[in-house]
Amino acid sequence: MAVGGLLLYAVNRRFSQRWVEPTTPFPRLWRKILLEQVNYYKALDREKRELFEYKVQEFLANCTITGVEVEVNDQDRVLIAASAVIPIFAFPSFKYRGLQEVLLYPRNFNDDFQVKGAERRIQGMVGTGYMNGKMILSRPALIQGFRNATDKRNTAIHEFIHLLDKADGQIDGIPAGFLEQPYVIPWIDMMEKKLKELRQEKQDIDDYAMTNREEFFAVVGEYFFERPILLKRKHPTLYTMLEEIFDQDPVVLEKRWKKR
Repeated sequence: MAVGGLLLYAVNRRFSQRWVEPTTPFPRLWRKILLEQVNYYKALDREKRELFEYKVQEFLANCTITGVEVEVNDQDRVLIAASAVIPIFAFPSFKYRGLQEVLLYPRNFNDDFQVKGAERRIQGMVGTGYMNGKMILSRPALIQGFRNATDKRNTAIHEFIHLLDKADGQIDGIPAGFLEQPYVIPWIDMMEKKLKELRQEKQDIDDYAMTNREEFFAVVGEYFFERPILLKRKHPTLYTMLEEIFDQDPVVLEKRWKKR
């Protein structure tokens, strides 16, 4: 835990000098987009909505959104920022300091980052190597993640969960900087148990979770924010562990947005 804390501190120190704080009022158009398309935001009370808006504006002030064969619009920017804010909303001081740019693609892409040709199955990716500091998202996947509130999938949230996981220095499914020491071993044990179960029989958790620990964490994280009531009913222990990691209980929010 101490090592994780030191790593988070080092990352924050490295980028602290160029961090920009928002100083202008939150645009009305952006608020309209949030109200119409982001259930999570709609379920918040007034004070929490103001914090959410601030974090959206802060993210966009510090991360460039670049369109690749597509013109980026306000909807794109707001949905990307909302995807970034949702997983870390309980951690107001957390900032994606290592992310400089999100590349928005017009469709799925392949391992060579091409949007034409075969094997275009990738909807989102956190860059590594020479792509470090970048994220790639498919625009259709970004929009679909918020349009369909029942499929337990949100590609952009998935990728930002990877970045949360990476805050301790590596993407390994163990967000050490956000998980108190007594919970680390139980979380690892639970991941291994669930991965074994998934490989033995079909469940309501997306098969992509079987890839490895890091993908398991991101996939069940999507599920946690998209369908929390269902996750808590079908996988109560898993839900409790995710509640500990994200320091949130989205069941309360889902009940609210279903009433509105």
